[in-house]
Amino acid sequence: MPISLKQMRYAAALARHAHFGRAAEACAVSQPALSQQISALEDLCGTPLFDRLKSGIQLTPFGRRFVEMAQATIESAEALDAFALGHGGSLDRALRFGLIPTVAPYLLPEIFPALTSGMPTLNFTISENRTEALITGLADGSLDIALIGTDPPDNGPKLVSRALFRDSFVLATSLGEAFDGPVQLDQLAPERILLLDEGHCFRDQTIAACRLDRHPTARAFAATSLSTIVEFVANGQGVTLLPQIALRKEADARIAIHAIALPGPSRMLSLVWRAANPLSPVFERIAEVIEQTRSQP
Repeated sequence: MPISLKQMRYAAALARHAHFGRAAEACAVSQPALSQQISALEDLCGTPLFDRLKSGIQLTPFGRRFVEMAQATIESAEALDAFALGHGGSLDRALRFGLIPTVAPYLLPEIFPALTSGMPTLNFTISENRTEALITGLADGSLDIALIGTDPPDNGPKLVSRALFRDSFVLATSLGEAFDGPVQLDQLAPERILLLDEGHCFRDQTIAACRLDRHPTARAFAATSLSTIVEFVANGQGVTLLPQIALRKEADARIAIHAIALPGPSRMLSLVWRAANPLSPVFERIAEVIEQTRSQP
């Protein structure tokens, strides 16, 4: 049985994360599935690629060289796919598009119909993951393009970043909480501000906007989604920041939405992709479709 690109991608992800669980999350598969493929790959190679230590996962000398060569193969395969599509051929798979969780449920219903109608020759596979996992996916070739809400890291793969639009933040409270004019965030009680759990870039942006780094003991609550936080807010158990694009789905009659005093916090939503990808003109067109859709009343 020949070594598959999937196995190479799994090995590259495991080498990058040095942890089976995090590598599986980055590859959007279960941990047992990833472990099984790594074991099968090591059987094919006839030698271990990774040392399983009490302190974590570490590449063997053979594994280090294997991953270097595998990464080059992955990038070559992705470049060939992109070349075929970019020059009038047809890609034999869907274009893999990743979005962060604080964008996907709010923006996709708006932009996906426009993308499918405006670019009918393309098929899309949509996935949702945190920023770190999306950047890993771009690096190892398991994603073609990603929509994120922060600047790409400097220590990752060389990426092109295409700004789409600025997404302002608002304050959500229960109906009984009133403010005289736009809210000054430093007036909020730190212990009442509800946050997403670790790993969400929106959590970090909220902590920075509300200066919660000065009050580390106030951040006991952490939720997996903005929808969960809104339920707590509606019941008077705290307040939270919400991105403007989430209001169509999250704002309802049980909560109050307040403007934040200028200059209010916000994030720039951007499309990112590998700089060497020949599909850059296609990705630029995707960005244009999203911008056109957002500009429509």
